[in-house]
Amino acid sequence: MPKGPGGDPLVGERYEVEVGPVAHGGGHCVARHEGRVLFVRHALPGERVIAQVTEGTTKSRFLRADAVEVLEPAKDRIAPPCPFAGPGRCGGCDWQHVTPGGQRKLKAQVLTEQLAKLAGLTPEQAGWDGSVEPVGGKLPAGEVPAWRTRVQYAVDPETGEVGLRRHRSHEVELIDRCLIAAPGVTELGIEARDWTGLASVEAIAATGSSDRQVILRPLPGEQLPLVELEKPVSISRIDEQGLFHRVHGRTFVRERAVGRTWRVSEGGFWQIHPEAPDTLVDAVLSGLDPQWGENALDLYCGVGLFAGALADRVGEDGAVLGIESSKQAVTDARHNLAELENVRIECDKVETLLPRTGITSTDLIVLDPPRAGAGRETVRHLTGLRARRIAYVACDPAALARDLGFFHEGGYRPVSLRAFDLFPMTHHFECVAILEPVQD
Repeated sequence: MPKGPGGDPLVGERYEVEVGPVAHGGGHCVARHEGRVLFVRHALPGERVIAQVTEGTTKSRFLRADAVEVLEPAKDRIAPPCPFAGPGRCGGCDWQHVTPGGQRKLKAQVLTEQLAKLAGLTPEQAGWDGSVEPVGGKLPAGEVPAWRTRVQYAVDPETGEVGLRRHRSHEVELIDRCLIAAPGVTELGIEARDWTGLASVEAIAATGSSDRQVILRPLPGEQLPLVELEKPVSISRIDEQGLFHRVHGRTFVRERAVGRTWRVSEGGFWQIHPEAPDTLVDAVLSGLDPQWGENALDLYCGVGLFAGALADRVGEDGAVLGIESSKQAVTDARHNLAELENVRIECDKVETLLPRTGITSTDLIVLDPPRAGAGRETVRHLTGLRARRIAYVACDPAALARDLGFFHEGGYRPVSLRAFDLFPMTHHFECVAILEPVQD
């Protein structure tokens, strides 16, 4: 290839490297070759591997690479149970080549590093015991937990077959089964049929009900195929403008968690591990210890999961205000919590609505922000409300650590932090931090 302004391409070059620590995001570890940083997937700390460059040039600040040959394996390395995992293959899982305990150790190392780097906290200062807690029962050796209740399949435009995207690629890795897909997804038989004319197929299997939903996204100008699947299922489609349309059955699924049934419409947000809602609510309530008659805020409240749990605990003498920017999620939340007179759900962005509410103080706050976190301005407003306790639910350790730094500026410190392995085989995990005002 001719030399361009970005330097000569290095894709395909192979280097023998010693693998260093795990890095945040993307399921890769850090290695160095002749002073240049490589982010290497399919490797483990301490290994010696042959790393093949997948992205980068002679002028790149860093290179991305895959470990294509393991010369000295780590003790936590196993043969990937999934036949579609490995360099250049499916990008859905990051740690198929690692024991379950080894995966949790890697996630704990990432959280430890992010707390130190972005919040200036040791695990002890964060109130964290240093572990990432497993969720779900113990499985026989070599068996993969089938936890993913929502799977979005990509469709190969040439064949109409489905698969999953390769890492950092639009290319489709064709599959006949996803090992981490929940049984309710697998039983639909998505992989066994022709989806010609579609860009993607999303399958949803509700927890606690028999509801199944398939959401189709046709290619521009293509018609919907006739869908016949193995089990009863509701069908919806998403048009070229991103709008949702019912084709057959319901536009929602009914999820069951914390003793209540939850309507989740139009493929809206719901935790995808079957045990995640109960696990997170239990951690939030244990940390906050809500009392009868207290007032609470549930920010980024989705379909009302935490608001409902708080309302039950603060009782008719207390009050809960939920704020959510998705109109459909607000409609669902109001439906889900209609019998609770002490709950109000408002639709707007948290950073826009919260200053306009006129609320100057509250007892408790739960926030479950998007992956980017809440940010300095929102945290500053929250610390000004002088809540007795704040529960921060986070899906990204870097965003959590940054926001913990902002909370520290506002006079709040974490008194407990728990991490949960709600996404086995991937680099993702969930955290719940409980914060209190620093005592003068």
